[in-house]
Amino acid sequence: VQLQASGGGLVQAGGSLRLSCQASGSISRFNHMGWYRQAPGNQRELVARIVRDDSTNVADSVKDRFTISKDNSKNTVYLQMNSLKPEDTAVYYCNAFESSWSGGSDYWGQGTQVTVSS
Repeated sequence: VQLQASGGGLVQAGGSLRLSCQASGSISRFNHMGWYRQAPGNQRELVARIVRDDSTNVADSVKDRFTISKDNSKNTVYLQMNSLKPEDTAVYYCNAFESSWSGGSDYWGQGTQVTVSS
């Protein structure tokens, strides 16, 4: 399984970006998919997650600004980011988890840089 993340870039505070994560195969196989981010000197943190049944979890720090969604027909998960703040600057990683009898497997995309200028 390969995850291809895209959509990052440089944006001014208050602006918007939409990240995309396209899987090499059907995303219906995954129990959940999500976006993590890691800023320099910080640990990687969960930003948002979408479960197979389309329920979502969003970190408190981005609630009401970020929305996660998916399109099964395109094997793609999106992260719509609005009202961006400088503290949102980080490398954003796409993640997918697939359970199995042995426990499960995590898959990661290559990361896409998001930089928010003040």
